[in-house]
Amino acid sequence: MVVVEEKQRTAQQNKSLHLLMTQLADELNASGKTMMQVLRQGAEIQWTDYATKEYLLRPFIKAMYGKESTKTLTTKELSKATEAMLDHVAQTTGVALDFPSLESLMEKERK
Repeated sequence: MVVVEEKQRTAQQNKSLHLLMTQLADELNASGKTMMQVLRQGAEIQWTDYATKEYLLRPFIKAMYGKESTKTLTTKELSKATEAMLDHVAQTTGVALDFPSLESLMEKERK
């Protein structure tokens, strides 16, 4: 059996991840969705990039890969975890985003 070692997340993925967390926080706040509404915990707290990473993305990473940090993820793991998290957020809140890419950012600038 050949074991293929996967690459750690890239610097560009890291930048895109942090941009995504900021965009997600902004969109959830703009749509009036507090953390209480999304997480069903009990406090009316506004979203931040830190909160989206800690309370939305990190549980997916831990559940899917048993890892605590985004720093230890491979490129494929980061893509799959963020996709699963974004699907969940879209289904539960109606807030739908895609992982930022150079192409999507350029398209957004054109509009």
